Amino acid sequence: MKNIVAKTTAILAAGLISQISNADAFGFDRPGAGLGTDIVPQGHLAWEQSLPSASYDDYSVDGEKHSVLTVQGDMLARIGLGSDVEFRVGWDGPIWQKEKLGANSSETHGVGDVTLGLKKAINTHDDAFKWALLAQVNLANGDDEFTVDKKIYTLGSAISYQFNDSVSTGMTMYYDYQDGDLAWSAIPSLQYKIVGNLSGFSEYVYRKQESQHKESILNNGLIWSVKDNLQLDASIGYSFNRENPRLNAGLGVAYLF
Repeated sequence: MKNIVAKTTAILAAGLISQISNADAFGFDRPGAGLGTDIVPQGHLAWEQSLPSASYDDYSVDGEKHSVLTVQGDMLARIGLGSDVEFRVGWDGPIWQKEKLGANSSETHGVGDVTLGLKKAINTHDDAFKWALLAQVNLANGDDEFTVDKKIYTLGSAISYQFNDSVSTGMTMYYDYQDGDLAWSAIPSLQYKIVGNLSGFSEYVYRKQESQHKESILNNGLIWSVKDNLQLDASIGYSFNRENPRLNAGLGVAYLF
């Protein structure tokens, strides 16, 4: 009896280890605005957390300098439902904001919106070429100061190509619908190995919304793969929006359970 229990335990343990080893090539979605093409293995959870992220807006209002500093702890939980589908829950997290207009300043804090989504991998029959689709809704349920006000429905498509062990490229497209308005974003990206488990990434974000000025953002960062299932990252970006330039930066961690 003891031998049967021992053998059963060994088989279960081997199966679990096999599942985790199959996740060796798993890619997290952070950092950056683009969408990764990997899917969380069935029965596993990926937790992606900023530590924190921050943005700084600086512009003029009627000739007076106006600046806004925002710090938040956004997160994303990804749950593997099958071999090619994952369920996603995102939260803009706790948010602290300091706004300054001329000589006057004020501070606000609260919580942001929750997003729900599904991501599905498409079989390309090519190990180097990956493709994934996203359907997502922003519930617009955060505090008044930090919500998008009305729900945003998003469809996304991402492709990636692994040229070799050191370089991969990607392209993400997002299509947003909010209260009758449409917007789209195009995000080409490049990830490259620097040394050992340290790699870098660069992406360019172009976004256009109906009746709004276009927005361009350049993001760069570092990714340190501490283990097969643990990643640390740091990123910095700048928005070239003429009306409202913005600097953003952040630290983050991602772990696959």
